[in-house]
Parts: sequence; structure tokens; C-alpha cells
Amino acid sequence: MSLRIAILIASDRSARGERADATGPALKAWVEEQGWVLTELAVLPDDYVTLRNWLMSRSDRGNVDVILTSGGTGVAPQDVTPEATRAVMDREVPGLAEAIRAASLSKTPHAMLSRGVAGIRKRTLIVNLPGSPKGALEAVQVIAPALPHAVELLQESPHAEAGHRL
Repeated sequence: MSLRIAILIASDRSARGERADATGPALKAWVEEQGWVLTELAVLPDDYVTLRNWLMSRSDRGNVDVILTSGGTGVAPQDVTPEATRAVMDREVPGLAEAIRAASLSKTPHAMLSRGVAGIRKRTLIVNLPGSPKGALEAVQVIAPALPHAVELLQESPHAEAGHRL
């Protein structure tokens, strides 16, 4: 299944052009390696209203299956990505964020500080990933096996439940 993926990088410094964003290109390359379609890659400041509005508008268009966010999930005062994500979610999907934290904890104790969330708005799955290229790639690889099935379920594909029948 070819997924339509949008990537949102939350970074004040990268949005201002003070630091080149390395996470977006790394995620873009990984998405394309999966044979999925990248619909958009945006770099925005760590601003609650800006992030919330972007997530709403992309989800509401109906032309993206999964939004991967990166950055803004820590404990610093400017880290507001989870709050912006929760503000737009219809339903939470806690297992994705839990799986990311569990896998990340085996690599760094800093994973305990992650506040990333995952949820659904309409038929779009939104997942918060860590801000570093390495952390974001490791995290998305953890959840990648579940993404096609999640999208099938959200799209109410007749094939989605085939493996669940006795």
C-alpha cells in the first residue's frame, strides 16, 4: 500500500534559517525508500497556534494519510507539539507513542522525557517523532509496520479486517 505522508518539522531555529534542518530530508529519504508518497515537507516555528493550524488544515484536506511531526516533544518551555497535536485529535492512538518511547528507552534514558503523542483527525493519523534525525528515523522505523494497516482501517478498506477473522 502506498501511503501519502506529510512531514512537519517544529524548530524555531530552522524556521528562522539559523540552522539547516537535517531531520526533514532524512525522513523524506526514508519515506521515499518505503515507496510512499511525500505530499509536503514543512519547517515551522515551535508555536502552538501555527502548528495546530497546519495540522488541522492538512488533515482536513483529506489528501494525506499520515502526518509525521518531528521536534517540540521535550520538556523545554517552547516544546508545544504534543499540545498542538492533542488540540486537533479526534481520538488518541497511545500505542504508537508508547512503542516509540519503549524502543527509544533502550537507546537513551532521555526517552523518558519525550511527551510525543499520536492520534487521528478525521482519516489522518498524526504521529509525533523526536527532533533529531537519528531519533526520528529510529522512531518511525518502530511504528512503520503498523502504518499501512492503520491507514486501511481509517479508510474503511474492505481488506483491513481480513486478517482479523477466524
